[in-house]
Amino acid sequence: MEAETAGTPQGADEGVYGVRDNDPAAQLLDLSQIDESDVEQISRLMQALGTLREAERKVSEASARYMKLNETDMRALHYLIVNENRGRTVTPGDIAGHLGISAAATTKLLDRLERGGHVTRSPHPTDRRALQIRITAQTRQAAYETVGRHQARRFHSAARLSQPEREVVIRFLRDMASEIDIKHIDWVADE
Repeated sequence: MEAETAGTPQGADEGVYGVRDNDPAAQLLDLSQIDESDVEQISRLMQALGTLREAERKVSEASARYMKLNETDMRALHYLIVNENRGRTVTPGDIAGHLGISAAATTKLLDRLERGGHVTRSPHPTDRRALQIRITAQTRQAAYETVGRHQARRFHSAARLSQPEREVVIRFLRDMASEIDIKHIDWVADE
């Protein structure tokens, strides 16, 4: 039983992601050909994913509060940091495409971030029709020293796995992402 709760935050409900707890009448999954020990292990795996999502949600909310920004703002800043690290020039259109928002929403976002001293807009170095968006040195430093330093802890978790174990995790996460991709949902309106 201890293996099931290791690494689970205090107060976490172990049953909330259990396969049988979520589908007791087997309306979604036919488990008749799956060994019970496999069902139990898969339930623990689903709980571990839920625990990870909850930890990520809490860190994301705390980060946004600390930086006094919303989630979209934080995603935009992260995109700017990564692209600057790669030596790439970022335009408002690039940000809109990355975030999946309209040009008008991007303008509002950039206005807000510029007023807050988080980004600057300047002429694009090679395209006179475009603007270049850059993160300010103070915001970059604040993001690195807080959110970035905390998120870097993920590396340590991954480093504790062997290369073959990491390959299994990579394959699993990619497969899971593909299985739950929104393209498989017929009840979601096209966006």
